[in-house]
Amino acid sequence: MKDITTFFKPKSVAVIGASNKAGKVGNSVMKNLINGKYEGEIYPINPNEETIEGIKVYRSISEVPNSVDLGIITIPVNAVIQCAQECGQKGVKSLIVITAGFKEIGEEGALLENQLAEICKEYNMNLLGPNCLGAIDTHTKLNASFAQMLPHKGDIAFISQSGAMFVAILDWSITLGIGFSSVMSIGNKAQLSEIELIEYLGEDPDTNVIVCYLETITNGSEFLRVAKKVTKKKPIIILKAGTSEAGAKAASSHTGSLVGSDFAYDVAFKQAGVIRAKSMQELFNLGRAFSRLPLPKGDRVTVVTNAGGGGVITSDSIEKNNLKMATLNEETTRELKENLPIESNISNPIDVLGDASPERYQFALSKASADSNTDSIIVITCPTGATKINEITKEIIDIKNSYPDKPMFVVHMGGVSFNESIEMLGKEGMPVYTFPETCTQILKEMIKYVEYKDTINNETLVNITDVNYNGAKEIFENVKSENRTVLLGSEAAKIAEYYGISAAPTILTRNADEAANVAEKIGYPVVLKIASDKILHKTDVGGVKVGLNSYEEVKSGFMEILENVKRTCPDIEANTIEIQKMMPKGIETIIGMVRDVQFGPIIAFGMGGIYVNLIKDASFRVAEGLTHEAIQEQLSETKAYTLLKGYRGEEGSDITAVKNVIARVAKLTLDFPEISELDINPIFVYKNGISALDIKITLK
Repeated sequence: MKDITTFFKPKSVAVIGASNKAGKVGNSVMKNLINGKYEGEIYPINPNEETIEGIKVYRSISEVPNSVDLGIITIPVNAVIQCAQECGQKGVKSLIVITAGFKEIGEEGALLENQLAEICKEYNMNLLGPNCLGAIDTHTKLNASFAQMLPHKGDIAFISQSGAMFVAILDWSITLGIGFSSVMSIGNKAQLSEIELIEYLGEDPDTNVIVCYLETITNGSEFLRVAKKVTKKKPIIILKAGTSEAGAKAASSHTGSLVGSDFAYDVAFKQAGVIRAKSMQELFNLGRAFSRLPLPKGDRVTVVTNAGGGGVITSDSIEKNNLKMATLNEETTRELKENLPIESNISNPIDVLGDASPERYQFALSKASADSNTDSIIVITCPTGATKINEITKEIIDIKNSYPDKPMFVVHMGGVSFNESIEMLGKEGMPVYTFPETCTQILKEMIKYVEYKDTINNETLVNITDVNYNGAKEIFENVKSENRTVLLGSEAAKIAEYYGISAAPTILTRNADEAANVAEKIGYPVVLKIASDKILHKTDVGGVKVGLNSYEEVKSGFMEILENVKRTCPDIEANTIEIQKMMPKGIETIIGMVRDVQFGPIIAFGMGGIYVNLIKDASFRVAEGLTHEAIQEQLSETKAYTLLKGYRGEEGSDITAVKNVIARVAKLTLDFPEISELDINPIFVYKNGISALDIKITLK
């Protein structure tokens, strides 16, 4: 792991471009360091000043008498390269370049940025930015940014690729009392990215939750490796703005037609245990909940409310989010019945009625919390004329402290009536929500994270070794030497054979007699298909004959296909035909791959044949770091899996063989980055074994 401690806990900071002039970035950074009460040494650098904010100024970084851990560059872009060189010669360990004017402005700026990155590499300096707002660590009182304020101390780390989001969230957090361990603006990511920061924060004792606003992830495989390691210990919550285009519009494959523009991030995040937020509000709602509330032990929720409507809404939302309304045990139900008004609902949700006193809330909450069938509690208050809000709030706090292992979500369905209560709960570290649907969404993600952590430590990586890599490589080289991008069916079948994937025998023939003789050898019935990489949909041009059962049928079928293709595609020269053994029917599935620029091969599995585009029954996993458990989960997410297990008395099929094909397709597509798309559709799955019928492989 890269040592980037000096961004967070430097013993000394030099501000290059420090200024006495209000409004200058260098002046803001200096004031932030001083006003934040940073306890290390501060060295202002400016050739035209004697002192800044009462601190001695040095003409250059080389004149500083002591070592410098962190340099912050705020000078104009045309002087940054020389300054970085001087910092390297001085032995500065880490560099924050706030200055803009690099690759975000075009080619000229990109060249400067490359120079900057090379200098930092030469001198082994860590680089944050350029074009960023800086870094903040509340536990060392370091505000090495030009944001206006130091946020409250807390245990949430925030990484932002947007400077605007950086300052907006800081301002917003002060109002809501959200505390941060650190806040990092990564800017252009010339060297350090979210990956190195997440890895560091995964080991940071001051950080319990990592939240990110990201627009790009440039090294998908490394991100997956790091994220998977960190999510074993603490949650990562990401709001990903923008979409991934790679593979999303692959028009030539069935797999490509199944994916959406943003699917790769959903797949990768899920596989790495990353929680994906849909909005900035959700990002920090989740962050606060993970920071302040214990993780639930299960999915059973008990609701206590003084409003019947609130209870109904919450019950509906619990069901929609695949949570369970807790079934209270008999003793709890009996005590509620004996002590609550006869009009109260004593089952879940527990309705303490609109005139509920603090004592009634206390009784209901204590019984619900003590119940062994309750994993989480949602307590709702509406501001009726009889509601003593602050007194009820005190009871809520007491119950929460009495049962610290059970998350309690507080919903105040109202506005100004709850201001004092919200402040009281905030001091206790308890987030408050206006509507119960927010709570159930958060609870759903918390439970998913718990389930992920329970399984991640028992996963075993897929490890396929019995393949003929060189044989496959030779085929791909031959295809590329002929300036083709699509393999013929016979070539694809050979690739499958080399990678241990059982496929229907497919042989290329050049005339009718040869085809008929091959059919005699492989056995009837057979299928004929026109062999051309330029014809994507062979059936549409009369290029396929199915169920041929004799020597003469094969010969005449061969000639008929050539005539059909010549008539419908006169510009395409296609004189060869593939003959394939016609396999017995099985359950039709599809296994495919599209390649994403960030995360590499994405493997698809689902119902195949004619149902691919009709039903769109598919589940996806990233090939990189694929585990046997992930493959099993992938299968279980599809309707095809129900058929494979045996539906309505039907005998089950060979699920193990299907898993094996997924693993081998992952291996193949990782071994050969030139494969841009792959479709095996259909794959017939039998009681014992499988047979791949139509294999399509497209190269870049």
